[in-house]
This record gives sequence, C-alpha cells and structure tokens, in this order.
Amino acid sequence: MGLSTAQGKEAGRVPLPLTSRHDTWWIRPLVTLLVLGTFVIYATWRGLENQFYEVGPYLSPFYSPLLPIRLDIAGWAISPAVYIILFPLSFRLTCYYYRLAYYRAFFWDPPACAVQELAARKHYTGERQFPFVLQNIHRFAFYIAVIFIFILSYDAIRAFFFNGQFGIAVGSLIFLINVVLLALYTFSCHSFRHLIGGRINCYSCTLRNRTRYSIWQRVSQLNERHGLFAWASLIAVGLTDLYVRLVASGAIHDVRFF
Repeated sequence: MGLSTAQGKEAGRVPLPLTSRHDTWWIRPLVTLLVLGTFVIYATWRGLENQFYEVGPYLSPFYSPLLPIRLDIAGWAISPAVYIILFPLSFRLTCYYYRLAYYRAFFWDPPACAVQELAARKHYTGERQFPFVLQNIHRFAFYIAVIFIFILSYDAIRAFFFNGQFGIAVGSLIFLINVVLLALYTFSCHSFRHLIGGRINCYSCTLRNRTRYSIWQRVSQLNERHGLFAWASLIAVGLTDLYVRLVASGAIHDVRFF
C-alpha cells in the first residue's frame, strides 16, 4: 500500500508525494507518457495531413490499404488514414500491456506499485462501465490485426520491387523490419495465446491437443517479450511512415543497394 505524504515524512525522507518509495519509480510512467503522447500527436497529424504517403513502391502503413474511397465533409477531403488506422489502433489501445502502460502514465491509476492514486475512488467498477468496457473488444480486434499483418506483408514485399525489377534499398529494409516487429507483437498477444491453448481440459489426450500445446508453449515464449515487441513495433511503424514522408516530400533520397 502507498503511504500518504504525512506518513512518509514521519518515516524519514520522501522523494515524491503519495508514497514512501525512494527509488525513481516515476521514470517509467514519464517515459511512457512521452513516447505514447508523441506517437499519438504524430499519428494524428499524419492522418490529417493526407499527403506524402506514397512514393515509388512505398506506401505508408498509416494509409495502407489505399482504398479508392473519398469522403468529403463541407468540401474537406477526409484522409483515408482516418478510417484505416482505427482498426489496428483498436487492437493496440485495448492490448493488455498498453492498458497497464497508459493507465499508469496518463491516468495515474495508480502510477506505480505502492504509489497512491491521485484521488480516492468511491466505487471501483474495473472495466465494466463505459468507456473502459470497450476494452473487451480486444479479442475481436485481434482478428482484424491479423488481416493487417497480411496487408502490410504485401506492402513489404512490394517495397523490394522498383519498376517491376527486384531491388534492395533502405526503404525496403525498413518495411521488412516493420512488418516483422508488428507480426511479433500481434502473435505474442495474450488473445492469440488463449486462442491456441485455451479451452482444453487435457493437452495429452489427443494428437491435436498435443500439437496445440506445443504451439502454445512457443507462443508463451513470445508472450514473455510482448511488452518489448509492443514498444519496438510502435516505434517501427512511426519511423516507417516518417521515412515514406521524407522521401515523398523530397527531404531525403532513398538509397539503393541493389
């Protein structure tokens, strides 16, 4: 349990209010706040910019798939990224790991172990009331995320072909790394782990169940690094979009190796 400021003073020195902890517990939620906040601001700006998202064989992951749909409101063209990014975003924002991250960083609910919340709650409802009840769509959003892995895999393959000829460039490698990290993040998900090994009473009873158990073990090994894949894939997808924008706007040139 966290101690109040007064209790902490009685115990000795207090580095920050609402706790008697003396370590730098506040660094992790602060870094999460900065990284997630920066990504949200950047992704929002890029989604509304509606330009510099395609150049050569490269298509920004924020705009993929490039749907032939044009929506206009009062003469203003709605960016396709606005209604595309909602689908992978629904998977990422409801992810169990990200819930822990932004509950602590943005809501301070609580900000860390043994650190008191900013305000005492009269009633605790968990994720049973709006808007947090929407977190329960995570298991369904997983299936949509898998579809996007196939879409982005196609984009990664296309990034190796220039005017119909196979080639390798900096952008090609960036797209490849991006889809690999996204796949690791998606398939290390708790929902996929449950889909593979859940709802089985006996793993050894049949060959099918033994096979599922073997796959479940491997997915569980990936799941241990789910937090790492979450951050790495978040940064990768942002950098991939940024690279496409810089090349498309003429700020930099794509370097070809082959």
